[in-house]
Amino acid sequence: MPPLAASGGDTGLPPFTPAAIFTELHLTSLIALGLLVSAAVYLYGVWRLRQRGDHWPAGRTVAFVVGGLGSIAAVTVTGIEAYDTTLISVHMVQHMVLSMIGPIFLALGAPTTLALRTLQPAPRRAVLTILHSRFVRVLTFPLVAFGLFVANPFVLYFTGLYRQTLEHVWVHEFIHVHFIVTGCLFFWPLLGLDPLPNRWPYPGRALLMVLSVPFHTVLGLTIMQSKELLGGDWYPSLGLSWLDPQADQVTAGGILWAGGEIVSVTMLGILVVQWVRQSEREAKRIDRALDRAEASAAAAAGKITNAGDTARPGPDAG
Repeated sequence: MPPLAASGGDTGLPPFTPAAIFTELHLTSLIALGLLVSAAVYLYGVWRLRQRGDHWPAGRTVAFVVGGLGSIAAVTVTGIEAYDTTLISVHMVQHMVLSMIGPIFLALGAPTTLALRTLQPAPRRAVLTILHSRFVRVLTFPLVAFGLFVANPFVLYFTGLYRQTLEHVWVHEFIHVHFIVTGCLFFWPLLGLDPLPNRWPYPGRALLMVLSVPFHTVLGLTIMQSKELLGGDWYPSLGLSWLDPQADQVTAGGILWAGGEIVSVTMLGILVVQWVRQSEREAKRIDRALDRAEASAAAAAGKITNAGDTARPGPDAG
């Protein structure tokens, strides 16, 4: 919620401190409810699998619930949310988590695979129909998802849309959801474990990650060097004596620049690990196939030898 502007003195929020993250909680929002429901549904699916004796990696559960939903909760129901229309630097941290960190962990949690393994036949077919629909194929095509991912921040910050998110709560909440969705569309096909269409080989995925780095750098530097405040006179109109909007905007640009590069490098590391593991699995599969082929050839040769020994006449024959 936007803080109240002060016409004479500070009547809004106090200066932001780390303690504010834990004291300015907002646990009654729709986002908080959605996170709780998502965690409950995912954990119920894991429980169903274990009840019937199937294995589900604990790392996937931790990634989805703690890394994915937990990181989103950390910036939407805590003091980060309380200050995200007061400090653009806080908003930028929220932006990075919602569009990059949260979606990465959600993808590693493989929720679609979990759903396909626990749902009844009819809903499972419905999920597969949606996954392979033309609409999903277009949205998850890597170049389309890449375009949406890199273009959205420029549209948000350099049009009147950002001011609208500061003035209207429903636009503000919509942008939160939009960050998460576009982040998922970009990262899910790159490193997710779910069965999705349009999945590129690992070299192509790594190339897309490398190409995304300059966009974060350009956007961050542009925000840092801009003399015009994002949101116009919104931040000065708050009347907070402890707030320097121009300095805070420079900090925000630096967060976007550095954060984008750190996350992108981490993503490349994850992709390389996945690539190596896939290569090892493929090598083992080829080795097993070769072993079976050699065993079949040896067995066939043995049969031919045995057949020849049986057909060859003994020394007393004739």
